[in-house]
This record gives sequence, C-alpha cells and structure tokens, in this order.
Amino acid sequence: MNRKKRTIQLTVISAAALSVFMAGCSSDTAKSTPAATGTAPAVSAAAEVKYPASITYWVQLNGNAGAIMKTYNEMAAYKEIEKKTGTKVEFQHPPTGQEKDQFNIMLASGSLTDVVEYNFASGTGAAAAQSPDALIKGKQILRLNELIEKYAPNLTKVLKERPEFRKMMTTDEGNIYVMPNLLGDEQLSVVNGPIFRKDWLDKLNLKVPTTIPEWETVLKAFRDKDPNGNGKQDEIPFFMNLAGDFDLNHLFVGAYGIATDFYNDNGKVKYGPIQPEYKEFLATLARWYKEGLIDKDYASIKDSKLKDNKIISNQVGAYSGFAGSGLGRYLDLAKGTNPGFSLVGAPYPKLKEGGPNPLGQYTMPFVGYGAAISAKAKNPEQIIQWLDYKYGPEGHMLINFGIEGESYKMENGYPKYTDMIMNNPDKLPMTQAMAKYFQSSWNGPFVQDKRVIEQYYTIPAQREAQKTWAQADHSKQMPSISLNADESSKTASVMNDVKTYKEEMFNKFVMNAEPIESFDKYVQTMKSMGIEEAIKVRQAALDRYLSRK
Repeated sequence: MNRKKRTIQLTVISAAALSVFMAGCSSDTAKSTPAATGTAPAVSAAAEVKYPASITYWVQLNGNAGAIMKTYNEMAAYKEIEKKTGTKVEFQHPPTGQEKDQFNIMLASGSLTDVVEYNFASGTGAAAAQSPDALIKGKQILRLNELIEKYAPNLTKVLKERPEFRKMMTTDEGNIYVMPNLLGDEQLSVVNGPIFRKDWLDKLNLKVPTTIPEWETVLKAFRDKDPNGNGKQDEIPFFMNLAGDFDLNHLFVGAYGIATDFYNDNGKVKYGPIQPEYKEFLATLARWYKEGLIDKDYASIKDSKLKDNKIISNQVGAYSGFAGSGLGRYLDLAKGTNPGFSLVGAPYPKLKEGGPNPLGQYTMPFVGYGAAISAKAKNPEQIIQWLDYKYGPEGHMLINFGIEGESYKMENGYPKYTDMIMNNPDKLPMTQAMAKYFQSSWNGPFVQDKRVIEQYYTIPAQREAQKTWAQADHSKQMPSISLNADESSKTASVMNDVKTYKEEMFNKFVMNAEPIESFDKYVQTMKSMGIEEAIKVRQAALDRYLSRK
C-alpha cells in the first residue's frame, strides 16, 4: 500500500475557543487567527504526518444526509478532506433502523471495518451491549491512549486544556476507546424543551405557564375556549411524545426532582420510575388524559408526519421539541397556510410557585459517541492521524462549516454561512443544505463549533427558547459512567425487561387502564426484575467515575 506523506503545521485550538460547535481558525500555516470569542492566537508545532492510502469506515447515515446522498463520500467536507490527506474512505452505512442489529452482527462476526463510529457508552442505556473495556479485552477495538498521545497532537492539546473531557472519555480501567464527539460550550448542551402556541396564549390573554398548576389552567383553556377559532372543540391541548417528553427532557417529571431513568442525586444513584414522586407524576398525567388535556392517540402515533400534520393543521396547543426541528421548522412550514401561527419556548415547569428548579434536557459534553479503531486495522498510527485532522484548524473548519467561499465566508473573523446554506438555491431545507457540505449538525469525531448553532437558530424565538430552557436544573444528570464486562452482563437483560415493563405500565397508568393505587405493586415487580441490582451496579460505576482524576 502506498502511503502518502505530508508535513503540515498542526495548529492547536485554544481551550477558551472550544464549544459544542468549537471555534477554530481556517489556516494550516503557522499563522493562526484569533477565535471569534477574542481568545489569544493558537500555538503551533510542526510535525510529520502520514495518512493512510485508504480506510474502511462504518457509520450510520444521518437522515438529513441520507435525503440527498447515498454515502458521506458525496459530502463536500469529506471530498476536500480526501484531497488534503490523500486518504480514500470507503464508507459503509447500515440500513436505516437496523443500525443496532448490524453493529452487533459486525461484532459477533469479528469483521469490523478499520473505523467504527458509534455510541459505545455502556452505563447509560446506550445501544452498545458490551462495554468499551470488554471490547478492548476481546481484541475488537484498540485502546487509543498511547496512539492519541503520540499521533494525535490536535486532540491531545484539547484534552490537556479541557481535562474534564479526558475524565469523561476514560473508562474506569483507564482506557480511551474513541476519537470523540465533544461539546465544548454549554450553549450546545441544551437544545430541547416545552413549546406553546404563542398566538393561542395571546388570544386567550394567558401568560406562558411556569408551574404544573399553571400548565393545567392553560391546557383547560385550550380545550374549552376554541383558540383555533373554528367553532369546534377539536383542539389537542398537549401533544405527548413519550421518548422526547420524558426520556429526553424530563418534562413534568423533572418538577418532582426526579428523572425517568437513572439520575445522580448528590452522588447517590436513583431510578426515577420507582420513586414515590413518580406516582404523583403518573397521577397528574392520568387526570389530564381523562380530562382530555392530552392527545388521546399519543401512544399510537409513531410517524413524525402525523405529528407534523396535527401541529401545522392548527390542532395542537403545546408540545415539546428541539429548537430547530420542533420550533423553527414548524414556524417555516406554517408561513404559507397560517400567517398568524407563532410559537414560544416555555420554561420547564416547577411543581409550584417558589418551588425548586425542575430538571430539564441537558447533553453532557461527551456521551460515549465517537470513532473507534478496529484491533485488526493494519495501520492504526496512520488512521489516528487521519482522524486527528478534524480536530485541527483546517479539518475543524471543513467539518463544521464546509468550503470557504461556497458554504461560508469569513467576515471579521467569523465564518458566516452563505445563501447555499441559509437560502439554498435548490430549495433544500437548511438541515439538508448543511449536510451537503459538512457534518457538524449531528454527531461525529470532532469538536462541534457553537457558531454553527448560532446561525442555525435563525429565528429569535429559537434563541430565546434555548435561553429559557437552559435555566432548568442539570445537576442530577448522570455522567458517562462505564460498566465493566461483569456489570454489563449482569444488568443488560434486567434493564431490557425493566424498560419494556416501565413503558407498558406507563401507558396503563396514564390511560387509566391500571389504577394509580397499583403503583406499589408495580414497584415491587420492578424490584423482582432486578432493578435494585442495576442501581447498585451503577452506583459502583458512579463512585469510580467521581474518583477519577
């Protein structure tokens, strides 16, 4: 195999310039540009870099990319990276919806590609069945610590200046297992929350609710006072999305100081669905469902297009979603048919006025997602250098902003998107226009730059919603703990059974098919399934995490 050699200047990004969508400079020479935040110029060091002639690379095809391309090879950033590095990448994308199965089949067969991009976290309900340590011991993937230190100067500098990243990325056995996806700015960690029809609130002279009782008052007004003005009582006060509303952002349940999964209560692991407060949460939802405040069809709506139709057709008064796809997109879709349509991000509700701050959606800077290298890869030193390219200044700009002069232009040191992104001439939605050029609007092995999201949120309501949602309590968020092989095997089947039972009983309680008085029996069933052992295992993992240096 011919190996292309190239000497480049490896410019290291200042830690203060990092963000969930990270700041960097656009030159690969020793001359660097101060970041948009006004930090000092980056430090440079020359090093010889050898990139591989070719690699095989397994990764899920993002939905926005999949709408316009068959493989990431068609993305402008990767085309340019191939020109810069000389490395030909053979991307292998599993069929949509079959990612987990295909990943497990690949592991079972031992036929991993050179690079596997996936969520390898084992302690937080992620898809990987085996822990990273187990995969390393089983000679499936490589320990990357020494490779990163020797061959990845860009990422090494990031980890030295942001030691909390290294703590999150390192397993209890001391292994770094992926080139990580990193969020380096708080702004990028909060992207989801409750949303209300502002025009409905205004029409009924109602304020944005801030407590559970205020929510109930508003939802009843939406039900009874015909805010859509068609003379019918056909409004859906609250559209409930099971995974999004609860597993993702702790809506309502967070008002009780608990989560719908494991959470960290001052160093003690607890499982929300067996706490006494969860009974109160369920009782509230059951009453709302009975009184017609929650969409009666919520459990059967799996198709996002059905949700879109209900919201755009002037039926839904409140729901929760992302600032991009759940707020900005609906505002755009409604322009032609309902010019009065307006939305506002609401704060996560407290249990009562003056009560403690509720829990809300928050994504840790590292959650286990990244690019692992197969233990059978023939040239891991070169592969790690190729992956490290995206943490350097040139690769950083490519993967976050695309091609200068096409998808962005530098204006006073700020990479501003052009109309190819903001007003695509082929009428592509912004998310697809972004995917055509770069990867930073979803996960990948790089540090995301907050200047991406600053421009993605083009509507003031999006930016205000994010600020509002960020006020929630994030202190109980579980970090990316790692379970060892024994712990994983002990609790994997337990948690599969518990999750299935929890979801089944949630619907029964909410739909009043099971009386709330059966809650204690439900908790005992959870315990008989082994939930206490699962909590104990995660407590040990959290203790190990907190003791890391």
